[in-house]
Amino acid sequence: MAWFKRKEKGITTATEDKKDVPKGLWYKSPTGKIVDSDELERNLWVSPEDDYHVRIGSAEYFQILFDNNEFEELDANLTSVDSLNFVDTKKYSDRLKEVTEKTKLKDAVRTAVGKSKGNDIVVSCMDFAFIGGSMGAVVGEKIARGINYAIKHRLPFVMISKSGGARMMEAAQSLMQLAKTSAKLAQLAEERLPYISLCTDPTTGGTTASYAMLGDINIAEPGALVAFAGPRVVRDTTGKDLPEGFQTSEFLLDHGFLDFISHRKDLKDKINMYVDLILNQDIR
Repeated sequence: MAWFKRKEKGITTATEDKKDVPKGLWYKSPTGKIVDSDELERNLWVSPEDDYHVRIGSAEYFQILFDNNEFEELDANLTSVDSLNFVDTKKYSDRLKEVTEKTKLKDAVRTAVGKSKGNDIVVSCMDFAFIGGSMGAVVGEKIARGINYAIKHRLPFVMISKSGGARMMEAAQSLMQLAKTSAKLAQLAEERLPYISLCTDPTTGGTTASYAMLGDINIAEPGALVAFAGPRVVRDTTGKDLPEGFQTSEFLLDHGFLDFISHRKDLKDKINMYVDLILNQDIR
């Protein structure tokens, strides 16, 4: 006989009385490891069970890189416009409004200046949550202005890429950002100021074809997808099976596309070390 019997049938519980586990209390990594969300944050959003680097945004990277999370955001109010009246499954203007309300972001990149290990640095960081981190006119403009600020104030520039590529809703305007940002980085190089590029998961498309691969030092996080076209597109185009680990940061490091892979816990120290080496100054 069962040790428990329901004495009454049809028992219902009011919705407001139901006890659900709060969302975000646990995180499940792609390998199936379960991690407490608070523990994950304390570990810089890296799963302690399998070392998986969880995708994070500009707010988290700024917290990691800037001393005491203190910084000044540059050009914070630049926003995209639907100059082409583009429509796919919905109007681009509506899409912009919805994603802005959902993410509380103005566009897919934020730029800030602050101290990192005691010295000022300019950091531009992409947010994948904003239309897949796609590169539109505002992204290009904010990166260009960040580089201008670095040149004016003689500061190192750091670019953290996380993008699905060019923003199709802006057509050729988006593609022009590849040339625009590359030209600005050439000016930065002429001024002999350091440029450190960090590729995170994923860094693809026009981003990879421009500023993501133009650093004085190109680094990536472990296991990041770094590519122009994704593995599925390459496989379908070539009709061939791809090597194991194809387009991961480890594969690209072995084949000379990256200089280093940096664990997130070492990121602040590594970036500042590369800056010090480029500037031929004492390592902090």
